[in-house]
Amino acid sequence: MESGISLIVGLGNPGPEYAETRHNAGFRFLDAVLAGQAERLRPEGRFSGAAAWLTIGGRPVWLLAPTTFMNHSGEAVSRFARFYKIPVEQVLVAYDEIDLPPGVVRLKQGGGDAGHNGVADVIAQLGSPDFWRLRLGVGHPGSAAQVVSYVLKRAPRAEQELVDGAIAAAKAHLEEIVQGQYQKVMNSLHAKKA
Repeated sequence: MESGISLIVGLGNPGPEYAETRHNAGFRFLDAVLAGQAERLRPEGRFSGAAAWLTIGGRPVWLLAPTTFMNHSGEAVSRFARFYKIPVEQVLVAYDEIDLPPGVVRLKQGGGDAGHNGVADVIAQLGSPDFWRLRLGVGHPGSAAQVVSYVLKRAPRAEQELVDGAIAAAKAHLEEIVQGQYQKVMNSLHAKKA
């Protein structure tokens, strides 16, 4: 099995009213990856998403933003991965993580969904939890009852700057991630505190 990433997925909700919310950290990560590139995300109706194709670290990589709402993200991911015959271990999913403070980013493979409905749907639709995850910390509101309204709101400016810093840190390691140098990236990212 070839090591490395062939598909990078950013999770979020479509529409301008959600663009700046915490829940759209995954979309913001894709925006950061595409910054300065000629390539743009283009609608791909048959996949319920928007996709772009880049070469990162010498490797061809697809970028995908599901255009379904967050809770149905897996539909686009599974259609895309199956069509292009991308193994689940070569998929990286970037998303907002309430269990990490703003400014913290973590890379890991597999595991549960930790209550994240988008991740839960990706696991269900792919039929496996073994994809890679780029967990972008957005902080926790302090109460489980407040989580939905919290992630669907914009973060205060100082907090958003921390999240943007985490996105930049993840982007700085993207070539290594794509090339399968996971342990090296984890050692670097996980040593940093917010």
